Amino acid sequence: MGKPGKREYVQVLRLLETFEMSVVQGAINQAIDMGAIAYDAVKHLVLCRVEKRPPRLDLDFYPYLPKANVGTTRPSSYMSLMGRTAA
Repeated sequence: MGKPGKREYVQVLRLLETFEMSVVQGAINQAIDMGAIAYDAVKHLVLCRVEKRPPRLDLDFYPYLPKANVGTTRPSSYMSLMGRTAA
């Protein structure tokens, strides 16, 4: 998703400033299962978990939300974050 995807990723990480890791992690897992990985979907699921109410996220009404395509991360991908290349 390029630069917009990175922004969404950071927004999801920032949920940890307010909510517990287990709540955010559960919401992320649920969003992936639903195929809705956008920040708005994850935030909605987090709030539903905190408020103990069922989510009202019918993806038929949100066709613009990106579908999840989660691949396996290669450890060498993290090397670029440290300014190094993989050996």
